[in-house]
Amino acid sequence: MRRFHPAAAGDVRLVAFPHAGGAASYWFPLSEELAPTVETLAIQYPGRQDRHNEVPLRSMPELADRAFEALLDWADRPLVLFGHSLGSVLAFEVARRLQATGRTPAHLFASGYPAPSRLRGGDVHRRGDEGIIEELRTVGGTDPVWLENDEFMASVLPALRADYTAIETHERGDGVLDCPLTMLTGDDDPHTTVDEAKAWGEHTSAAFDLRVFPGGHFYLERHLPEITGLIATTVKGITG
Repeated sequence: MRRFHPAAAGDVRLVAFPHAGGAASYWFPLSEELAPTVETLAIQYPGRQDRHNEVPLRSMPELADRAFEALLDWADRPLVLFGHSLGSVLAFEVARRLQATGRTPAHLFASGYPAPSRLRGGDVHRRGDEGIIEELRTVGGTDPVWLENDEFMASVLPALRADYTAIETHERGDGVLDCPLTMLTGDDDPHTTVDEAKAWGEHTSAAFDLRVFPGGHFYLERHLPEITGLIATTVKGITG
């Protein structure tokens, strides 16, 4: 768990899960916008940044088990989970584990990926290095300068391949959460149609809300003020 900004000792914690190849630092701007009102914690997956010497995990169930275990020390307050892309499915799987132990999250935000019942699979994890780099060019979110930096790409490709293996081999599921669920997506996301986004509503027995923003897979970088406002309003509603 990584915490970038001091925040008031509030009643709710926000836990953010990065996308494939992403690191905890991706959530620094979100944390900065929400501080000091909302405490933001970001998950740092093995194999990147300060965990670069650890072997990346290639299984979504193992990622979920490890993230769930890491969260137990922080579950003394209600948790709001926010995941983008791979992180949305991972957040859902962690929420299922929390719910099974009587710690159902207060809210789940899923972003930029089809519902667990509509997962597409994929072949990115089986491609050569250039094929993975081409995928990054397609979805955006990475400065093209870094894509041309051989040393940098060599350092991140193992984690990227592991993440794509985890999400593309993850089986479809039909689990249902008891907490409200908000799905956020871009209207031009090559990874998620609006119908695939709507299907997240099948995975909650509580309230469901779908928000569609202009933009592609990394639409949230263009709409950070709106998203942080939505999170802040949600947290306020939980705390009363």
